[in-house]
Amino acid sequence: MIKKLETRECTELLNNNYIGHLAFIAHKEPHVIPITYYYDQANNAIIGYSAEGHKIEAMRKNDIVSLEVEEIKSVNNWRSVQVHGMFEELQGIDAKYLLHEFAQNVKKLITRKEGSHPEFISEFSSKLSEQGIPIVYRIRINEITGKFREAPK
Repeated sequence: MIKKLETRECTELLNNNYIGHLAFIAHKEPHVIPITYYYDQANNAIIGYSAEGHKIEAMRKNDIVSLEVEEIKSVNNWRSVQVHGMFEELQGIDAKYLLHEFAQNVKKLITRKEGSHPEFISEFSSKLSEQGIPIVYRIRINEITGKFREAPK
């Protein structure tokens, strides 16, 4: 039976993961791509970064986006959260600070969940060195919903 997750359970799932699927509109069509993210619990926002390109251009034109994060153990044992929010491009010291927070928090999650100890952001996220200055963005969360399914015991 599929049931709704409580808000606390939804934010817990966001907080305990770092890979999700970002949905946005480009050229009047929906697009969904995997991203590395950090859930900024204090500000109820998703933090990400990218190089200039298709995704950033699309979100600048239409700032309504969604993020889906899931934990799937089996067809009868899974949890999924969907976030609806607004894309916001960050600049200057805010961008620099949140990119640092992103890197530190994703490294901690990888260490806790996978046992590896990444040292540099390029070990777990897009390599941007040849692509110029990264675009740091925030998704201001308007709504969080979640569902789960557990096999009967």
